[in-house]
Amino acid sequence: MPTTQTTLTGHSIIAGESVTGTGGTVNGFDPATNEVLEPAYSLIDAAQLATATAAAEEAFDSFNSLDPETHAAFLDKIADNIEAVGAELVERAMAETGLPAARLNGERGRTTGQLRLFASVVRQGDHRGVRIDPAQPDRQPMPRADIRQRKVPLGPVAVFGASNFPLAFSTAGGDTASALAAGCPVVFKAHNAHPGTSEIVGHAIAKAVRDSGLHPGVFSLIYGPGASIGQALVSDPAIKAVGFTGSRSGGTALVATAAARPDPIPVYAEMSSINPVFFFDGALKGDLDALASAYVGSVTGSSGQLCTAPGLVFVPAGETGDAFAAAVTRAMAPAAGQTMLTRGIADSLTAGVDSLGQQDGVELVARGQDGATENAPAPAVFGTDVRTFLTNNVLHEEIFGAASLMVRYTSTDDLLAAAKRLEGQLTATLHMTHEDQATVAPLLPVLERKVGRILANGWPTGVEVGHAMVHGGPFPATSDTRTTSVGTLAIERFLRPVAYQNIPDALLPAPLQQSNPWQLNRRIDGTMEGAGE
Repeated sequence: MPTTQTTLTGHSIIAGESVTGTGGTVNGFDPATNEVLEPAYSLIDAAQLATATAAAEEAFDSFNSLDPETHAAFLDKIADNIEAVGAELVERAMAETGLPAARLNGERGRTTGQLRLFASVVRQGDHRGVRIDPAQPDRQPMPRADIRQRKVPLGPVAVFGASNFPLAFSTAGGDTASALAAGCPVVFKAHNAHPGTSEIVGHAIAKAVRDSGLHPGVFSLIYGPGASIGQALVSDPAIKAVGFTGSRSGGTALVATAAARPDPIPVYAEMSSINPVFFFDGALKGDLDALASAYVGSVTGSSGQLCTAPGLVFVPAGETGDAFAAAVTRAMAPAAGQTMLTRGIADSLTAGVDSLGQQDGVELVARGQDGATENAPAPAVFGTDVRTFLTNNVLHEEIFGAASLMVRYTSTDDLLAAAKRLEGQLTATLHMTHEDQATVAPLLPVLERKVGRILANGWPTGVEVGHAMVHGGPFPATSDTRTTSVGTLAIERFLRPVAYQNIPDALLPAPLQQSNPWQLNRRIDGTMEGAGE
């Protein structure tokens, strides 16, 4: 595939047009050196924002009624265009985030892969949720009307870019891909930490909109101050749902704004998780150094700036647990801090580690070394006991970065008490063998109420994008525990059911017409029937 070059303009893309903002400017920074990156990005004002949301509303009717193949081909075009950018995209993302090329190339693959996965979902059409109860005019004691149901898109969606995933959770990331797949135009607010990366991908999406002959309001990319433009975006009456990945404070502020609207709208916010890992006796009878190295690798990968990083581990008290803690100390000693996404995030990690180390009953278990670049503080693991964990709220707070807390337990009752005390989480991990299953069994029902994904003998970092994945969980992991932000089920967030009763066939939308022109799987009188049946 031939590569394309993008000339960075420093401007928003509103309904396909480059728009110079009038609300000041912001620059990206290289977190390895704190050097300013050019160009400066102009920030839009409220009137310019209204232009973007109005265009999205204008685009809605034509976009949500696309036939499956045209719709899916549009998503495929976005993926093709992102791949066509070539090395330029990864190089700019490296400069703006400090993340290594291997991580960013993998993230780009995840971005294009999930776009194509959603294209396959659109082609299949099961997300349309077609149900048909045919009329029964002779039914006694009362006849039944013909009732047909399908799911329709909510309307334009506001998506906020994540700081820690400049590609996979950003401009063309999971929230954007699932909203577009649902038939919802997107107004995307770029994260100001990686504005150039966002613009490059934004142009790839805008080109796909043009080449597909779609209304230009299907996608807009805007730059603006989060506190004002972000709140205004969520308040705009044209916006019908919100996708957000970021801090708990940022997410809850958007939830409050959305709830205070005359017409409240859903906010799907992924916010905070410390992802507990439980080690059982059987699992610690193996190679402790290998297990400790894997744990340290999961804590320090991407400098711990992953929403699924294991910030909390439960380890048995006694000699076996002591041996594991010693192995963690050995594994952590040579680990060097990696450049974090921004100076602010690095400072926050340092402050969080300092606060954790000052808590009564908490001691340092292992510490690595500061990295060679700016904003690369040393990773660390601290230790405490269950009683202290249960009584100190500070120990339950997320520290975003390469830091983790090891809690020593003495009984199953300890684990049950600790699990019940947990806030909502994205994940929980169980390291066990067959001999541990009786101990694990009573813990599972507790964890089901606390987390979105339970995994065994692995690590929570690394999230498969597929049909069965759940990347969500009870508050504060997310603002809506019923959904996922990763995987094909994410499309359900932006759809709602509508029933059509006794509507003439000629007036029905294509998914509900008797001839089934889009060849969809449909539930007829309670029984699923395939397109060819």
